[in-house]
Amino acid sequence: MDWILLPLIGGVATLLGMIGCFVPVLPGPLVSYLALWVLYLMGYPPSTDRLAVGACVLVGVMVTDYVLPSVVAKRFNCSRRGVVGCFLGSLVGLFFLPLGVILGPFLGTVIGELIAGKNVPASLRGGLGALLGFVLCVGLKLVSVGLFAWWYFAAMPLT
Repeated sequence: MDWILLPLIGGVATLLGMIGCFVPVLPGPLVSYLALWVLYLMGYPPSTDRLAVGACVLVGVMVTDYVLPSVVAKRFNCSRRGVVGCFLGSLVGLFFLPLGVILGPFLGTVIGELIAGKNVPASLRGGLGALLGFVLCVGLKLVSVGLFAWWYFAAMPLT
């Protein structure tokens, strides 16, 4: 029974983890990392080194996910209203999947920058910064989810 259940749990967790890389509401790397603990609790442990390194990677990615968009937005001279617009655009974009997840932060930042009194080129630059921050965060999350999935399937017994 374990030989059916384990790959199913890992597959579902990996799929949810990948989806969570694009959807801000679902913590993708956390879901994928929890699959390693499910494997551990079922008696097929990955090495404790991998669990510890995985925890460090998870914390690093989660912190970076909150910090990086603001840092990138600041590098593109976004105002506070632009950053708030990025956040609100991300939330509204969830209702218009899949394109809304990408366009929401961009449009939200542009609108926020326009409300802050910036001209159109400066607002578009801020929107580009928000989009770049989003893409970098998604890339980091995808790498971590891929790493956790690889460790999961490497530790799973073949028979």
